[in-house]
Amino acid sequence: MGYFKQKFRSVKKLPTWIYWLPARFMQLYVRLFFRVRIVDPNDHIGQARGAVSVTWHNRLMFFAVLFPARARKRTVAVVSASRDGQYIADFISILGLKSLRGSSSKKGANAYRAGIKAIREGYNVSFTPDGPRGPRYVMKSGPIALASVTGTGIIPIAVNASRCWSVKSWDRFQIPKPFSTLTLVLGDLIPIPENLDEEGIEFYRKKVEDILNEISVDPPENR
Repeated sequence: MGYFKQKFRSVKKLPTWIYWLPARFMQLYVRLFFRVRIVDPNDHIGQARGAVSVTWHNRLMFFAVLFPARARKRTVAVVSASRDGQYIADFISILGLKSLRGSSSKKGANAYRAGIKAIREGYNVSFTPDGPRGPRYVMKSGPIALASVTGTGIIPIAVNASRCWSVKSWDRFQIPKPFSTLTLVLGDLIPIPENLDEEGIEFYRKKVEDILNEISVDPPENR
């Protein structure tokens, strides 16, 4: 068993077609077993213009499938440059999302440059700002820096499950329970001034972190 496990871990990329069935199953599963609510008073989904969005790492389980296809096609997700990140990038590509490979710990500069290009082409760039290793619900400064250099704003996005299981991981990753309600919340666009210095970046980092935490609601049993 150890031999096969070692062989699998040595595979850095699987054929993309392998992810087609799991992706379609996830879409069907959400449609059949969950009640979905979308709170988007500013119609960010409909407009899908170039901006930065942030969502906590532990709410990614069904994040992509909750958006309509037209919004997914205008979104670029920042995904870890690790082997596991490659699996995620290939999976979400089946759903129509593009990806940038990099994180705060690996190839971050590459993702930063590609993020600038994507925003200027009108894509939304999506971050999990407490990933890939945490601390949970503490935002890194990368999204602020990207929004500042491109002159755009940040959209805080939350996926709130009325009931869920929590994995024993650094982020207490949430697995929504069947027949619960999933609420996708898109907050107000937070304008980020251009050419911020370090003090300004920290000010807006904390501001966005606080607002994202306000709209990210944990079920009572997970608090």
